[in-house]
Amino acid sequence: MAITAFSAAAKVVEQAPRKRGWVALLLLAPGIAYMLLFFVAPFIQLVITSLQAPADTGGIGQYVAAMQFSNYWAAIQEYWPHLLRSFVYALTATVIGLVISYPLAYLIGVKVRSKPMLQGILLILVVAPFFISFLLRTLAWKSILPNELIGTHFSVIFGLVYNFIPFMVLPMFSSLQALDLRLLEAGSDLYASPVTTFRRVTLPLSMPGVVSGTLLSFIPMSGDYVNASREFLGGTSTTMIGNVIESNFLQTQNYPMAAVLSILLMVIILVIVASYVRKSGAEDLL
Repeated sequence: MAITAFSAAAKVVEQAPRKRGWVALLLLAPGIAYMLLFFVAPFIQLVITSLQAPADTGGIGQYVAAMQFSNYWAAIQEYWPHLLRSFVYALTATVIGLVISYPLAYLIGVKVRSKPMLQGILLILVVAPFFISFLLRTLAWKSILPNELIGTHFSVIFGLVYNFIPFMVLPMFSSLQALDLRLLEAGSDLYASPVTTFRRVTLPLSMPGVVSGTLLSFIPMSGDYVNASREFLGGTSTTMIGNVIESNFLQTQNYPMAAVLSILLMVIILVIVASYVRKSGAEDLL
């Protein structure tokens, strides 16, 4: 009897993990299907398109399936300045945005935490731009800025900083809001200066928010094409890789080149992001 009961119990224990595994897989199924349908399948099609060759008919937008890897070398040779400019703009705007956003997030998340109404008002002011169209906000600055600045590197970087600051402030605020203020008081009790307390306590504990905020800003900045467009804040010397992709896809209908540039942009961003996250010590974000 004891042996039979033990065998039955062992069988139940063995079946329990299997049942939980099937339940977990069932719950994940919608997400997996979504990723396959809207990310994996389009990416595969993008790779196939990037290897296409012009059709013999010579018509605009006419391409046939091929394995033309030379498309990648041709894209790098022709458009490397635009790629470089895009990442320089994005990096510059990210650094400027960080310098502006961190003190603002610190003010909202730490200094006025004891004043909920003021904290709420400041948060609303940060989020308020989201209620206005991205295009309208950018177009408004074209009317506000002096004509001498429109079409310059300054105007494009300014537009990037302005449009993406909320994406940087909110993750930092979230980290600083969760910061235990008793740790800051302990630093003062141990005779640490405010600078030392910030460097040794506040900044390390808020690094997940800093990393998230900079990534949420840098990634879309790199592929942005609105701010650098001639219709908005850009000019002939400020063209970013997003503008080139748009031009090849919609105007010249050079679909393979547009696909190649899109893949190159994704690969470079992935390499930069992975390196940045590892060096910042926030591997959990990968």
